Amino acid sequence: MRRRRGRIVLHVDMDSFFSAIEQRENPELRGRPVVVGADPKGGRGRGVVSTASYEARRYGVRSGMPISQAYRLCPSCIFLPVRHELYWRVSKRIMQILRSYAAKFQQVSVDEAYLDVTGLVKSYGEAEKLARRIKAEIYEKEKLTCSIGIGPNKLVAKIASDHRKPDGLTVVPPGEVESFLAPLPVRKIPGIGPRSEALLKELGITTIGELAQCDVQRLIPLFGRWASRLVMLARGVDEREVRERSKVKSIGREQTFPRDLEEEEELRAALEELAERVHRDLKEEGFLFRTLTLKVRFSDFETHTRAKTLRSHHGDLATIKEVSQSLLSRFPPRKVRLLGIRLSKLKKRQAVTLDDFM
Repeated sequence: MRRRRGRIVLHVDMDSFFSAIEQRENPELRGRPVVVGADPKGGRGRGVVSTASYEARRYGVRSGMPISQAYRLCPSCIFLPVRHELYWRVSKRIMQILRSYAAKFQQVSVDEAYLDVTGLVKSYGEAEKLARRIKAEIYEKEKLTCSIGIGPNKLVAKIASDHRKPDGLTVVPPGEVESFLAPLPVRKIPGIGPRSEALLKELGITTIGELAQCDVQRLIPLFGRWASRLVMLARGVDEREVRERSKVKSIGREQTFPRDLEEEEELRAALEELAERVHRDLKEEGFLFRTLTLKVRFSDFETHTRAKTLRSHHGDLATIKEVSQSLLSRFPPRKVRLLGIRLSKLKKRQAVTLDDFM
C-alpha cells in the first residue's frame, strides 16, 4: 500500500497591513506609532482599532481595542481613518502574487492566505527557498513585508507565521511540530481567547504542551464537544484542506475580541466596524443580499445567531448597519467575546447603483 505523502503548507500574513500601507504612502509616518481605525476625539471617540503599527504596539495598542482606550495608552499616536479602497487594491495585487506560487490557494482575509505547495517542492528546504522568493517579490513590487510560516498543516503554518513577526520566516517540519508547539502559551492556538485561557489556567494548563498531554475528560465540563478538538490541535493535528474559493453563497466576517465586550457603546462600535468590512467585501464581489445573520458568542462560549430576510435585495452600508444593530438589540446584556455578520441569498449586481458610491 502506497503511503500518503505529507503536505507542505505555507501561511502568509502581511505585517501590520493597514498601517504599513499608510507608512508606505507617507514616508513621514515611518518609524512612528500609527493607528488605523477612527478619530479618538481626545479619548472620547467611538470605534475600534483596525490595525496598529509595531511602534504603536509597544504602547499596548492592539487590533480590536476601543479607539478611546488606544488614545489613553498612546495619545501621541497618529490616528488615521480606514481607507478600504486602497487596502483592497493592494491586497488584490498581493494575492495574485501568492496564487502564482501555489498548487492550492486559500485567501482567508484581506491580508493573509494559505498556500499548499505539496508537489511543487520536494522538501522543507525547498519550501523555505520558495517562501524567500515570495517575500522578495512582495517587497519588490509593493514595498511591504510579510511573515511566513511553513508546516505540515494549516494550524502549524499559521502559528509559525506569527512566531517571528515582523518580516519573519519560520519552518516547522513534521518531526519538529511537538517541540515547536509545546513551550508556546495556549493562546497561540487559533480560537483560544482570554476566557478559554483563564479556564485552562484554572486546571494548571498554560502551555500547548500541557494541553496536549491533558485528559480530554478534564476538559469536557468546561469546553463540551470542543474539548477533544482542543487536545488534537495542541498535538499539532489538523486535517483541514487548503481549499480554493468555490461559488460564493454567502459573504461574512467575524471578530473575536482581545477582551470580552460588555458596554453597549463598545458593542455598537465594534458591530459598525464589522458592518463596514462586510460591506466592502460585498461591493468587491459585486453582490446584493437579502438575508443578514448576526452571530454572537458570549464569554462562556455560548453561541447564538439571529437572522432577518428583507423583502428585496440591498447593497448599501446603512441597511447592513441598521439590520445588524436591530438583531443585536434582541440579545440579553452579557459579555461578548465574538461578533459576526453574514450576508446570504445573494445575487449579482446588474449595474452600477448609488450603493457603489456609499
